[in-house]
Amino acid sequence: MPAQTRTMEHTFPKSGYHPVTGEWNDSVIGDYLWSSVNFGEAAPDVMTPSTWSLLWIYLHITPPIRFPGGHPPGGNIAERLYFNLSLISSLYHAVGMDAHKEKFGDLIGATPSELNVPYLPFSPLTVIWHVLPGMIQDWLLTRRDIKQFPNYIASLPEWVRTMRQRLQHCMDAAGLLSLWTESIMPTTLRDYRMLRSVTMNLSDLATQLNLDLTKLVGEIEARTLLSNLSGPSGDLESLGLLLGLARVKDGRMSREEYIERYGHRGPHEVELSAPGPDQDPDWFEKRLADFIRSGVDPETLLAQQRAEFTAAWQRFEARFPDKAKSFRRRLDVVTAAEKNREMFRSERLRVSRLVTRPFLLQVGKVMDIGDDIFFLSVDEMTALLAGDKMSVSAVPARRAMYRRTCALPPYPALIYGRFDPFEWAADPNRRSDFYDARQAGATALSSVIKGFAGAAGCVEGIVRRIDRVEDGNQAQPGEILVTTITNVGWTPIFPRLAAIITDVGAPLSHAAIVARELGIPAVVGCGNATMLLKTGDRVRVDGGRGIVEILSG
Repeated sequence: MPAQTRTMEHTFPKSGYHPVTGEWNDSVIGDYLWSSVNFGEAAPDVMTPSTWSLLWIYLHITPPIRFPGGHPPGGNIAERLYFNLSLISSLYHAVGMDAHKEKFGDLIGATPSELNVPYLPFSPLTVIWHVLPGMIQDWLLTRRDIKQFPNYIASLPEWVRTMRQRLQHCMDAAGLLSLWTESIMPTTLRDYRMLRSVTMNLSDLATQLNLDLTKLVGEIEARTLLSNLSGPSGDLESLGLLLGLARVKDGRMSREEYIERYGHRGPHEVELSAPGPDQDPDWFEKRLADFIRSGVDPETLLAQQRAEFTAAWQRFEARFPDKAKSFRRRLDVVTAAEKNREMFRSERLRVSRLVTRPFLLQVGKVMDIGDDIFFLSVDEMTALLAGDKMSVSAVPARRAMYRRTCALPPYPALIYGRFDPFEWAADPNRRSDFYDARQAGATALSSVIKGFAGAAGCVEGIVRRIDRVEDGNQAQPGEILVTTITNVGWTPIFPRLAAIITDVGAPLSHAAIVARELGIPAVVGCGNATMLLKTGDRVRVDGGRGIVEILSG
């Protein structure tokens, strides 16, 4: 059994890994409802074992919370990342706090009415005894990390430079093992802790502010008031890839500066085996040429949206003069929290792309296994460096399974019960919004497309269905993008669009945040948009209400 699995058995006894087939499918380990919202956006690709083993650490080791019964907070379903919605819902349900789900709905989305969340049988005493101490510790660690954030993030660029220099001189197994155990892995663990802290801090602040604003001014106006997170300078990392191109075009930034700042970002940035821009000599030129062809000025879009925010804020001040000061202060705090999260995501990925990936490639070279290294977990990689080559025999099966799962369409955002991705993909009547093992046969699809109010605004237009970001140049100015999911790699496409519709997403997901900043109407987390819409259909998108109306098609 792989070292990765042995580590998991020490801290979490349930595992969906099948050593013969090479498949990892955690849907078989319990009666759970799984959600890919937010997680799926961060890691949208099929995962190799190296990537999954590090994400497993983030899910299971970083939080100090130990859940009763060994129930996992997240899992790997056929090489894709999912969140255990049953677990978090059951914890709140056990202590009579079902209403609290609206507090994390902005982050992880919601479930359709026909798919009930199965609750795990936790008693209030079990939750208080087992979970509460870890939650308190988690809260204290988050407070500590937020205080340390400025100094820590300032230290990362120099650390990356130092590690890259040291890696150049590591030409043997002993030196690589020492570098990993003494420097790279400890920093990775610290990074994951910081990433969790800045994410949870933003979630707590932003979702509560959104709830309070919605009660006062309604959902549409609340979204407008939360649409100025980039501030006057537009310095939100998710917008950087786009605004940087505008600055290069105008001569305010050099090609080298752009690549230095944003060259580690892209649609496949989390998957360690995926090559980066540094392996495509034409990457920057293609991106700049595509931006110039679009003929759109993103800074004008930002200015227009800031004007809408200013008008909305003036209306708020007029209606609630006694609340204006406190709410303005809360808006400023949320703006700072969002910038911190975006900034740290980028720097964490810089570590991953510029240190961890090159390190693994160096291990593959020194140990004479090449890119097979990506089909070992990090525990197996360290065992290999220490002389244990047993796990290498599992690589052919894992590589074959990886090729098979890469050929499948994206799985449903919500999965309940045992899920076989190959049976699901072979079903001509399959649903892409959710899978429920309790349902027999096909379920009639609703003609109503309802999602989250991602970004306010109402617009009619022609659909452009795009399944891969690599085909983004097909989108014509004024069309409405329909896709499964977006991440930061899609950002340069956004300014030419009239609206955005996604299957997967939530109000704090990438598509929603960037669309709000640019003033582009967006409905996210629809679940069934790619089932019902195709290129050429005409739709009306109401981003403020989270509704898409099919006009023709």
